Amino acid sequence: MTDPSALIGDDDQDLRPAWSGVRRGPLVEGERVSVTDPKGRRHNVKLAHGAQFHSTNGLIDHDLLIGGPEGVVVPTTLGVPHIVMRPILEEYTVSMPRGATVIYPKDASYILMFTDIFPGARVLEAGAGSGGMSVSILRAIGEQGQLYSYERREDFAETAKKNVEQFFSGEHPGWSLRVGDLVSTYGGEKVDRVVLDMLAPWECVDVAHQALEPGGWLCVYVATTTQLGRTMDTIRAHEGWVEPRAVEVNVREWHAEGLAIRPGHAGRGHTGFIIHARRLADGVTAPLKRRRPAPGAYGDDYDGPRPRGVTMPETRDVDQD
Repeated sequence: MTDPSALIGDDDQDLRPAWSGVRRGPLVEGERVSVTDPKGRRHNVKLAHGAQFHSTNGLIDHDLLIGGPEGVVVPTTLGVPHIVMRPILEEYTVSMPRGATVIYPKDASYILMFTDIFPGARVLEAGAGSGGMSVSILRAIGEQGQLYSYERREDFAETAKKNVEQFFSGEHPGWSLRVGDLVSTYGGEKVDRVVLDMLAPWECVDVAHQALEPGGWLCVYVATTTQLGRTMDTIRAHEGWVEPRAVEVNVREWHAEGLAIRPGHAGRGHTGFIIHARRLADGVTAPLKRRRPAPGAYGDDYDGPRPRGVTMPETRDVDQD
C-alpha cells in the first residue's frame, strides 16, 4: 500500500501533514481534486496524465492541472469556467464509494465534538459501513490514537478499507478493522469512547460498558424513532450509565445578496438521531430519574426494557417524584 509521502518528493515532505489526508503545494498525478461548475455542481476527479474530465460543459485536460496550484479557474473546451480545489473531508465523505449509507458530515462533526474524541484517544466503532465515520475519527485521534472498527459484512469492510486508505494514501497506523459482530468477536480492548452505528445497537450496550473506561462516552447513531426509544430505554435499564440524551442535527443554508436575504433552497434535514451516555464507575448505579415518565410511556402496549423504578401504570409508585 502506498505510503502517504509517496505522492511528493523527498525535498517537500512538509507539504503533507502526517496522516491528515491533506496535501499542500502543486497538484500531482494520482490525487483527487474537486471540480466545480458555475452552478455549484461538484465533481470528484482523480488526476492522471493524458486523461480528461468530461461533462456537458466540455472537457478539461488533466495535464493542465497537474503541476499547477489548487484554487485555479480553468475553462473547458466550450469555454465554461470551473474551479479546481483539493476536496476537504466533507466533500470526500459524501462522494466516496459506498456500501452502506455514511454518517453525514453534519452528524459526524457533532459526534466528534460532543463525544469529545481527542488526539491520542482509544475509540471502538461498531458498524464501520463505508468508512466515513472511520476517516473522521482517525483524523481526530491522530497517529498516536487507536481506532478499533468492527463490521459484520465483509463487503462493507472492504469498501471501508479502500475508502480509508484512499483518503490517507496508506494504511493508517492507528486503525484496526475486524470483520464480525461486536458482541461475539469483541477483542477485549479498553477504550475511551464507543461509537455504534447499526440496526440494533441496544444489543451492544453491555459490551460497550465492558469496553469503556469509567467516565468514557458511548455515542449511538440511529435512523428511526423506534431504534431511538429502544436504545435509550436499554441504556437506562442497564443502570451503569448517566441518563442518556438524544438530539438530531439540522443545517439550514441562507442566501444573502444585497437586500435579498432569505433561507436558501438547499438544506440538510433529518438524517439520524445521535444518543450520548456516559459510563459510571464499576459497581455504581445511576440514580432514579426525578421526573415521572409521560402517562402511557410504559403502558400495557410497551414490551421493551423497563428502567428501574418504572412499573405498569396501574401500580406505578406515586412517590417516584
